Amino acid sequence: MIRIIVGLFLIYHGWEVFDEEKMMVYLGWDQFKDSTGVLLAYLGKTTELVGGIMLTIGFLTRIAALIVACTMLYVSVFVGHGKIWYEDQYPFLFVLLALVFFFTGPGRYSVDHLLSGKNKKAV
Repeated sequence: MIRIIVGLFLIYHGWEVFDEEKMMVYLGWDQFKDSTGVLLAYLGKTTELVGGIMLTIGFLTRIAALIVACTMLYVSVFVGHGKIWYEDQYPFLFVLLALVFFFTGPGRYSVDHLLSGKNKKAV
């Protein structure tokens, strides 16, 4: 259940990639003023969206969790200047939760579980 909720939160934040006004606010930040920053901002939001979808349905969960953890670690350290205890604690919490999903796996209610064949009963 927690994996699904975290995935939905990531989808919510990643959906901002389609909001031009919100993206322009991000692109106004000092970290994203150059041409590489534009790519990183859109790539980060896209990663949140796709990673959130993958976590929500439990598809390639460990890979999605690793990608989300790396993205959110970048946000925490470089965008948030490493202030994980005050202003930018939420991205760091996503890092920690993604690591939990990386190490524990998707769980029973996931596409990964269905595809693994572990849900079939022996005859």
